[in-house]
Amino acid sequence: MSRETGFRLFKHLILALTLSTILTIAFTQLRSYLPDIPFFATQITRRNMASSTNLPKSQAQWHQALAELPTTPDNIPAFFFGHGSPMLAMPDNSSSGFGQVLKHAGPKGPLANFLRDFGPTLLEKYKPKGIVVFSAHWDTHRERLVTDYGDENPLLMDYYGFDSALYQLKFKSKGDSNLSQRIVQAFQKAGQLARTTPKQEARGEDGRGFSGPGLDHGVFVPFRIMFGDEFTDIPIVQVSMDGTLDPEKNWAVGQAVKDLRKEGYLILSGGLTIHNLRDFSCFAEDTAGPLYKTFDAAILTAANTEEHDSRKKALLDLTKHEGFRPSHPRADHFVPLYVAAGAGDGGVAKVVSAIYGAPTIAFGL
Repeated sequence: MSRETGFRLFKHLILALTLSTILTIAFTQLRSYLPDIPFFATQITRRNMASSTNLPKSQAQWHQALAELPTTPDNIPAFFFGHGSPMLAMPDNSSSGFGQVLKHAGPKGPLANFLRDFGPTLLEKYKPKGIVVFSAHWDTHRERLVTDYGDENPLLMDYYGFDSALYQLKFKSKGDSNLSQRIVQAFQKAGQLARTTPKQEARGEDGRGFSGPGLDHGVFVPFRIMFGDEFTDIPIVQVSMDGTLDPEKNWAVGQAVKDLRKEGYLILSGGLTIHNLRDFSCFAEDTAGPLYKTFDAAILTAANTEEHDSRKKALLDLTKHEGFRPSHPRADHFVPLYVAAGAGDGGVAKVVSAIYGAPTIAFGL
């Protein structure tokens, strides 16, 4: 090694030692201002676990969440709610063989119990002039359809292969032409096509063997539990979602009717956060695979995001989650979440119940 080369190596060594000394001093100073790093990480993990634990999954927890909803009849929140399935009305003597799914999603399961508490709370806190409802079971392309069924809303039993008792269900309710027209006007003001649809116009296939009009099972099955078999004091009008099932477009559907909340109308949008008919194990928390549960948890985390723009991004990004497509081969049961979020756009959101696969989330608080 030449003398010149050795001198250069010596300089580099001195420089390296100097930098190492500087970094050591800097790190020592930094540690004096920050908490212990492993402890800090543990605290973050514990906080995340605590927030998950504090989600309202038990009846006592959702009772508290419902009680804490603001009493604002002049600015009623919009709600996404788990609308369940016909299994909510399954008779006790059913020989369906649904097992764990029926235990979770049937008439004695947590969703049915929550809906019994949810309906009376809505009526007591908000005293709505009418209910505007969207369902996973009705989407249309190009224009929104708005029911105008007059004195009695017919029922569309759009399900197949269930016990005969499920085709004899009753839910007596009424529509309101003035409310129907008000909804059409709201869409038109927002630049969206909309029209009313009367009883004479069929909107889908009925499991009793004909095409017909009516409130679909995503409405009347949970509403029977929420409001009773006969509910004629407050009109109910159903509106179709955007058939593209595009999250942004359905957010805009909700935004178009958001002002109705300040006019005393309750906006409900029903669906399910987990809905894969190719895998019935997904419908019960006890049998669902980890990917379903991870996705369900991600939805609640996104909904609980405090800052509005961050929450909207988190909700829209859910369709990129690895669990989204397994949970929703078709997104019809998921996009009602975006309708509700649009209808409550601009306010705070809160998870009111965290029932697996069928949560309820308030928007616009």
